[in-house]
Amino acid sequence: MRIELLRERSDLGVISAGTLRSPGVPNPWLKCRPGGPWQRMHSGVVLLHNGPPTRDQHLTAALMRAGPGAVVTGAEACRRHGLPARGTEIHVLVPGSVRGSGSLIVERASLMPPACDVGGFPVVSAARAVVDACRQMRSADEATGLVAAAIQRGRCTPSSLAAEARTNRYGTKLVRSVLKELGHAESVAERDARRLSRRIRLTTPHWNVTIADADGVVIGRPDAWYDDVGLAWEIDSRAFHYGARDYERTLARNSRYAAAGILVVQTLPTWLRDTPDAVGRELKKAHQAAAARTRPPVRIVEVT
Repeated sequence: MRIELLRERSDLGVISAGTLRSPGVPNPWLKCRPGGPWQRMHSGVVLLHNGPPTRDQHLTAALMRAGPGAVVTGAEACRRHGLPARGTEIHVLVPGSVRGSGSLIVERASLMPPACDVGGFPVVSAARAVVDACRQMRSADEATGLVAAAIQRGRCTPSSLAAEARTNRYGTKLVRSVLKELGHAESVAERDARRLSRRIRLTTPHWNVTIADADGVVIGRPDAWYDDVGLAWEIDSRAFHYGARDYERTLARNSRYAAAGILVVQTLPTWLRDTPDAVGRELKKAHQAAAARTRPPVRIVEVT
């Protein structure tokens, strides 16, 4: 059988052993031996070349192995939704019973979730993908990072994640704990900042509120705002400063704070993680310095 015809019958070069046998390739596994022209992806699934498969070929092979009705979930589905999920495994949900192998996780779903076409593949919603990805994690920080990214990027809401976790409770203890602890925090760093703020027992800060001057001109939206003394706390990652425009925005923000008489403490997320005691001491000293001077005429405003 000519390879051109086989490729036409394949999907991205991925083909089932059954499809191969029908045009007259009685034993395709002979061609999948070391040094052969093809390679075995899964039981009954062949790739018509022996080079490294692309991610789309891996996914195609996984869905072919899983069978009709299979949908993509977990880390791979998160990445297809533009979310930074780790892990190389491919997790699929199926209406029947199929065994997975290696980096393929096949899970039978009593009620198949709705899926949409993302780049030509059937992918579950972002909320379901995040919950299923967290089920494979052991690190609370990793799960918090994924949940926070999904919410920040508008892929899902806290309520939709909570609903998925309630519907599929098996293995969701971690993500339910993360949702409870994250609360209104917008990132892992902010969660750590909230923990530290509670521990050092400064006056209760306001989180992610907008600050304006006496004329109502907006000055900034600090991560934390100590209203009693007019102190702003910004958690700025190095990544935030990589782009020239981001760096300019940071300088402009700090200039507005200075012009309004607002003291600002800038903290890297890694400092919160690695040296929280030092960050706490710095924050306390800044709070004392802010309290020692006349509070600037600034206020919290609602932004519509």
